[in-house]
Amino acid sequence: MLYHSTNYYQHTASLEQAVTKGLAPDGGLYIPDSLPRLPQAFIRNMSAMSLQEMAYAIAAFALKGDVPEDVLHDIVFSAFDFEIPLIKTAGGNYVLELFHGPTMAFKDVGTRFMSRLLDYYRTRHPEWNTLNVLVPTSGDTGSAVANSFWGMPGVKVYVLYPRDAVNKIQKTQFATLGGNVTAIEVNGTFDDCKSLVEEAFMDLELNAVMRLTSAMSINYARLVPQMIYYFWAYTQLLQRQKVSDLVFAVPCSNLGNLTSGLMAHQMGLPVKRFISVENQNNIFYNYVKTGVFTPKPTQYSIAPALDAGCPNNFARVVELLGSHENICRHIHAYSYDDNQIIETIQQTYRNESYLLDPHTAVAYRAMGEDLQPGETGITLATAHPAKLKTLMEGITGESVPLPAQLARFMGGKMRVVKMPNGFTAFKRMLMDNA
Repeated sequence: MLYHSTNYYQHTASLEQAVTKGLAPDGGLYIPDSLPRLPQAFIRNMSAMSLQEMAYAIAAFALKGDVPEDVLHDIVFSAFDFEIPLIKTAGGNYVLELFHGPTMAFKDVGTRFMSRLLDYYRTRHPEWNTLNVLVPTSGDTGSAVANSFWGMPGVKVYVLYPRDAVNKIQKTQFATLGGNVTAIEVNGTFDDCKSLVEEAFMDLELNAVMRLTSAMSINYARLVPQMIYYFWAYTQLLQRQKVSDLVFAVPCSNLGNLTSGLMAHQMGLPVKRFISVENQNNIFYNYVKTGVFTPKPTQYSIAPALDAGCPNNFARVVELLGSHENICRHIHAYSYDDNQIIETIQQTYRNESYLLDPHTAVAYRAMGEDLQPGETGITLATAHPAKLKTLMEGITGESVPLPAQLARFMGGKMRVVKMPNGFTAFKRMLMDNA
């Protein structure tokens, strides 16, 4: 199957090229020429499968034989080795908990699959010497990517994060690893970090001496496994009740999670609509309301993983749905500020005895406002509340225990490279490590 650039349809690539390059040469994002539609008989019978069995079957169907069956089987069963439970709160609301992986954020799903797929391609190309993975982060992506690639031979990971915008718990998850993981503190914003990575991919001199790839959600390998947990949520729901009008509420920043849901829908998952939910960095919300896409400088919030002023995957959303009218038909958009997020966390904890992290809280609130009688809603819970332990304790007034997955990082020594905000310094550092 071929993948084309969202900037120019004639710029095509194989799956290997799309995954190992991350970004198309014209700066566009890769997307498949067509998504195969799963047989309805398969969708009806998915409930009989385990998560790993279902994940393998869907991945094999989506990738159309581009990865050998035995290799894909090992990748999927290794990546999906933790539970993804669908829980029902005391208030009767469904939440898909995506935070039971090694770094306790939904990004574990995508990065674990991607790292193993990239490792397979690397072993096929000994001439590559070293694969250099560049990833900007506002917290959760960096830790998930770093842990997915940590200790992997022939791979170096560079995690760029904005100074003063990542909390200690998140930082320890990537800055204490060492080895093949380098943590780079940039004197700038998250969007500055993204720009540095994107500029690196377009720099001819740098790419002539280094094999670069991205672990951001611009990499298609992140989207395939994320698509799978939408199907998994549906099968878990079917075991509990009859479902006719299914609605997903998705916390959004760079729109990768939403894009994965749209892909699942195009492959046959019966979804009535999606609810995209942002914080005050509400670029996609404004687009849905006005039809005009206008990036703007990032505003820091108490939901740092949502702090993005230029959503990377917007082009994929447009590619999948086409017109603004069709986007509005499939997606309802909401946006909330910090005060509304705090209010939602407090009310849900008090009334339903369920603790939402700030990212999940925006989606949970939107679901409550948007869901109509006769519909069934599932909110995606994208991070464990303890990842923002100090903040959560301040909001609830109660202690938030630190799970073992997070506590194991806290005793490590921080290893950080501090860098000014500028491509010259970043390029020099990469060239020195080539």
